[in-house]
Amino acid sequence: MKKLILAIAIVTITLPSCDTVMQTAQTVLSTPTNEEAAGGLRDALSQGVGKGVDILAATGGFNKNNAIRILLPPEAVKIESTLRNLGMGSEVDRVITKLNEGAEKAVKTAKPIFVDAIKKMTITDALNIVTGGNGSATNYLKKTTTQSLNTAFKPVIQSSLNQVGVTKYWDDLVKVYNALPTTTNKLNPDLNSFVTDKALQALFGKVEQEENLIRKDPTKRVTALMKKVFAYADTKKK
Repeated sequence: MKKLILAIAIVTITLPSCDTVMQTAQTVLSTPTNEEAAGGLRDALSQGVGKGVDILAATGGFNKNNAIRILLPPEAVKIESTLRNLGMGSEVDRVITKLNEGAEKAVKTAKPIFVDAIKKMTITDALNIVTGGNGSATNYLKKTTTQSLNTAFKPVIQSSLNQVGVTKYWDDLVKVYNALPTTTNKLNPDLNSFVTDKALQALFGKVEQEENLIRKDPTKRVTALMKKVFAYADTKKK
C-alpha cells in the first residue's frame, strides 16, 4: 500500500512537468504567425551579422585567415614576381599586410547598414526567406545592401590605405616595375576597388556561414522566436 501511495504521489508531481514539456513542444513546433516569422528572422540575421562583422573586423581578421586574406590583384602577379626576384619581397609583403588591415577597418562600418536593411524587411520577404533554405537570408542582404556597403567601404579603405602608407608603397612598387627595361605594359591596378570587392565577398561569406549554422544547429537559436521559426522551417525541408 505504501508503494502504491508513493507511486501515485510521483505521478501527481510529474504530471505538471509533462504538461509543461508538451506545451513547450507545441509552442516550438506550431506554425509561426507572419509577425513571428519576421521577428525570428530578424533575430537570426542580427546574430549572424553581428558575429560575422566582429570576426572579420578584429585585428588579424583578414591577415591571419588564409581562406580570405587579400593578396595582390591577378594583374599585379607579374609585378609581385618581378619585385620579389629583385629582392623587394619585404616591401611586397608589407603592401599585402596593409591591404588586409584596410579591409578589417572597412568591415566595421557594415553593422548599421545591415541593421537598416533588416529593419526594412517586409513580412513577405521574411516568410520567403525562412523556408528558402541555406543562404536565403544572406542573398536578401546582398540584394539590399551591396551598393550601400560598397559606397561606405571605399572611402574607409582609401583612408586606411593612405594612413598606413599602402598608396605610397603601391605607387613606389608600380613605379619600380614600370621603370624596368623589360616592362612593356605599364600597370597600375585600382587597389581600392579590388580590396573593397574582396572585403565584401568575405563579409557575405561569413554572414552566410553564420546563417547556415542557425538553420542546421538548433543550439545556435538563442531566442524564443528563432527557436519557433526555424523549428517550423525544419519541417519544410525537402
